[in-house]
Amino acid sequence: MDDRDHGIILRVRSLSESSLVVHWLAAGMGRVATVAKGARRPKSPFLGKLDLFVSADLSLVRSTRSTLHALREVVVTCRRDALARDLTLLAMASYAVHAIELGTEPDTPIPELHDLMTGFVDHLVGHAPAARALYAFEIKLLACLGLEPDLGEARLPPAVQDLLAGLLESGWPDLATLHADPAAARIVGPFLERSLREGLGRTPKGRAEALGKG
Repeated sequence: MDDRDHGIILRVRSLSESSLVVHWLAAGMGRVATVAKGARRPKSPFLGKLDLFVSADLSLVRSTRSTLHALREVVVTCRRDALARDLTLLAMASYAVHAIELGTEPDTPIPELHDLMTGFVDHLVGHAPAARALYAFEIKLLACLGLEPDLGEARLPPAVQDLLAGLLESGWPDLATLHADPAAARIVGPFLERSLREGLGRTPKGRAEALGKG
């Protein structure tokens, strides 16, 4: 029996001359890796569907021998081609993938992570690159993983605590209007990097590039 879910594509790589390995973050399955057999053939039903950060309804047949499952069907519901045309946005989205992979295990559902990732990339598509979007993703990710820092115990200035709380609690549409004291904003980035390093064991790959510092 096929397993069905809704997911977003995190990675795509070649497996053979005709097939691809596609990594998904699915709402009900978590991170899953699938083989799309024949996906590179001209008449494949997968042709044109398996691009980075595409959201789709998918069905797969689970392998009993490995964590690499057989992809059966893909119905695209949202494309985000704009990310591939802007290197800064692509770096931010790719960093989010690294962070999620570092903080999760395959085939372990955390539905909030799917919502976080799709909300983040949708925000990137409609807005100019901004550090506050990345910082909002980071603190929301820590909260999803149960690693949210205790802002009171961190002995941060009140303005920094308020900014971090705003980044955590604000929806993506409200992020641009969130007040950020310049002095507080300079503290938030290093604080979140330390929090990620402590919670995940190391800083996710690509953070400097995502912030335009690479």
